[in-house]
Amino acid sequence: MALFVMGDLHLSLSVNKPMDIFGGWDSYMERIKENWTREVSEEDTIVIPGDISWAMSLAQAEPDFRFIHELPGQKIILKGNHDYWWNTAAKMNRFLEEKGFDSIHILHNNHYVYGNYGICGTRGWINDDSEPADAKVLAREASRLETSVVSAEQAGLEPIVFLHYPPLYGNEYNPDLLDVMYKHNIKKCYYGHVHGKGHQYAVNGERDGIEFRLVSADYVQFCPVKIM
Repeated sequence: MALFVMGDLHLSLSVNKPMDIFGGWDSYMERIKENWTREVSEEDTIVIPGDISWAMSLAQAEPDFRFIHELPGQKIILKGNHDYWWNTAAKMNRFLEEKGFDSIHILHNNHYVYGNYGICGTRGWINDDSEPADAKVLAREASRLETSVVSAEQAGLEPIVFLHYPPLYGNEYNPDLLDVMYKHNIKKCYYGHVHGKGHQYAVNGERDGIEFRLVSADYVQFCPVKIM
């Protein structure tokens, strides 16, 4: 049994928005399937931290969910900035149950057990001090992250954090999310969202006692990363 992570799949089986038009994304869905099938077994778990499907609704996202469901392992998904199909947890869980996608699980104000660890996380948000609306969203995301982390701690587990937005980017800090991680002594944080030329500004490595790692699909060459 192993734990993997890979974000930003950007699947587009039901909408005309292929990522192949971007450099390095050629045949990306085929590459995801080939690498995933080779690396991940049915007993493994893989976290997908956001930007999963370009679909605009759950119904439209069904082919992309089927693509994920038919790959090996248990999948834990959280929201990205392009996941417009995202809905209430109750509606998403009902959809997954009705379609028989029982290998896919929603990470939202909760945690999942992996050995002695708790898989925790939320979408996150940008840090823009000049926009009150962004500050409000960011505060809500920080609260969701803390709810997730606390739920793991109360179960006697060590939290591991997964985010869509990077909490650090170049020399920029996102104090709302970082403060939650510092407060709860988080040791590992995995994030996505960053693509292309932005890779050069991504933080990979230890900062302030936390190991950060970018895991967007193009950065990891469309191959799930084993982290435990």
